[in-house]
Amino acid sequence: MKVQRKHLFAVVLIACGSLAAADDQVFAAEPPVSVGDELPAWESSDDQHRPWKSADHVGKKVLVLYFYPGDFTGGCSKQAQAYRDALAKFEDLGAELVGISGDEATTHAMFKEANGLRHTLLADPNGELATRLGVPATACKRRVRAVNTNRKPLLDSDGKAIFVERPMTLARWTMVVDRNGKIASLRTIVHPETDSEDALKIVAALSK
Repeated sequence: MKVQRKHLFAVVLIACGSLAAADDQVFAAEPPVSVGDELPAWESSDDQHRPWKSADHVGKKVLVLYFYPGDFTGGCSKQAQAYRDALAKFEDLGAELVGISGDEATTHAMFKEANGLRHTLLADPNGELATRLGVPATACKRRVRAVNTNRKPLLDSDGKAIFVERPMTLARWTMVVDRNGKIASLRTIVHPETDSEDALKIVAALSK
């Protein structure tokens, strides 16, 4: 889909995809939002267990919100790191960066510290936000090893590898919403290593 350049500000939502196992429960998503639709309002919890309301952000400044399947996975770690490295450029355009996955807030906090992330991560462990926007969500119940940027395992105080439980996995999408709260671009095929570059181009174009 082509980006509508007449809007000044944008919200970008990104999600990383993964395959569901035979015993996973795939949630039926609502009809996906489309270009020109208003972004539905929602409330969530951030990586510090604090409430996060879309009404406090949408329509007031640029928001870059990316959906991804899970913390500490290879592709999504690269995606988060790429957004980390491009954060200053987004902020120069007046953008706020927020990531969203099916992980719990506590896992998000660990993931942020391990990867040196400064942007907010929102928890969607029940897949409610994803399904509301039409993003496929799967109750995967995965046990994932926590790792650092070199893919070395994080250790607890006893020197044992740390594992986290992932209740939900989301598909990878990118959505751009203008300052009026309307969706200006929607992509369902997203490459984790280059998505920050693509999103930055969209935001920059909308800022002209």
